[in-house]
Amino acid sequence: MQYNKIKNTMENSKDQENYRNEIYSKSVRAGKRTYFFDVKATRSGDHYLTITESKKKFDQEGNFHFEKHKIFLYKEDFDKFKDGLIEVVDKVVSLNESNPQKEGDSLESKSFKNLD
Repeated sequence: MQYNKIKNTMENSKDQENYRNEIYSKSVRAGKRTYFFDVKATRSGDHYLTITESKKKFDQEGNFHFEKHKIFLYKEDFDKFKDGLIEVVDKVVSLNESNPQKEGDSLESKSFKNLD
């Protein structure tokens, strides 16, 4: 009985901490991926951003799981990150305009098993 009471108290405390840490969240569905942009706060009140890429994957038995990749971006890096991101996105757009892909010619449709 005492164990359940302690467990519930710990879970409630964890939920409150997660709620306090999460300030704002935005999800973006992009094809087979979903990106999550989460603004969070440290205990000292500084804000930072986490960017998570989530993709549904299937194993050989047909069971699925979500593969996730996450980066943490801190306030002192925002300007440099934003500048770099804008630069490379502009470059990719420029390259794609000068070399348009044919339908069905996306990177995701390619297999890297037979590269000879």
